[in-house]
Amino acid sequence: MTLTQAAGIPAGEPDVAVSPARQLARRVLADRAATAGVTVIALLVLMALGAPLITALTGQSPTEFHPEAIDPALGGLPKGPWGGISAEHPLGVEPATGRDVLARVVWGARLSLLISLLATVLSTTIGTVLGLVAGFLGGWADMVIGRVMDLLMSFPSLIFMIALMSVAPDGDRELMLVAVLGLFGWPYIGRIVRGQAMALAGREFVEAARVLGATRRTILFREVLPNLTGPIMVVATLSIPGYIATEAGLSFLGVGVRPPTPSWGQMIASAVPWYAADPVYFLVPGLFLLVTVLAFNLVGDAFGDVR
Repeated sequence: MTLTQAAGIPAGEPDVAVSPARQLARRVLADRAATAGVTVIALLVLMALGAPLITALTGQSPTEFHPEAIDPALGGLPKGPWGGISAEHPLGVEPATGRDVLARVVWGARLSLLISLLATVLSTTIGTVLGLVAGFLGGWADMVIGRVMDLLMSFPSLIFMIALMSVAPDGDRELMLVAVLGLFGWPYIGRIVRGQAMALAGREFVEAARVLGATRRTILFREVLPNLTGPIMVVATLSIPGYIATEAGLSFLGVGVRPPTPSWGQMIASAVPWYAADPVYFLVPGLFLLVTVLAFNLVGDAFGDVR
């Protein structure tokens, strides 16, 4: 119970009977597209978590070459139709190397989801804290944090990401990706939180908390922050597909995840020279990337409709 609730003063909107979590659940269940998105995301998460089990059951490794599965006489194209799809390789094999596509897709999903989720947590945490401080305190804090936001948002972020990742050491590139994505991503959620915090700073429940002797930290994180969970969840949900696509784009350009670590963007990049002769290898990671981004966008749109 918050201080204002203890004093008998409602802290949020007049309708407090339905919690934000229930509103979100009802909105998703009432929207077929959002329900489909949640289902796809759940399946992708299960696939990513079960990547070691899936590859163990199929007996394939994402980094193991299979020269017997490709035809040297055809320049390294997979043997058999549809990119070498067979009982041993349900999604075919990679041209020139014969690596199993299914194994690389599931491990690539694990990597993409992990990087995007960690980057979302990082950017959301930084953006929420700094946005709250800037919007609620105002003055010099708002001026300094606001100028930093403007500076980062004025950068051509993709170019700077490419530059930073190009000079980054090969070790722990996944952590570097998380740091770079979070660094350039937090101002967007920070600006939204700042605006909402400024609107709530003069509300009655905030003034009541001050009268009751609450500290600024208590007011920020126990009175103001709970009223911002909706916008924060919407922005965070919509950030995940953006980070997935950005990671894939950086890996496609060769500055993200380095071989032999599997990545969807890396697979698409390596499939470009083969798209005419082996379109299956090009389509499989592309479709997984498309479906994943679409699913998160559908869920994010449903969250945004909750009032």
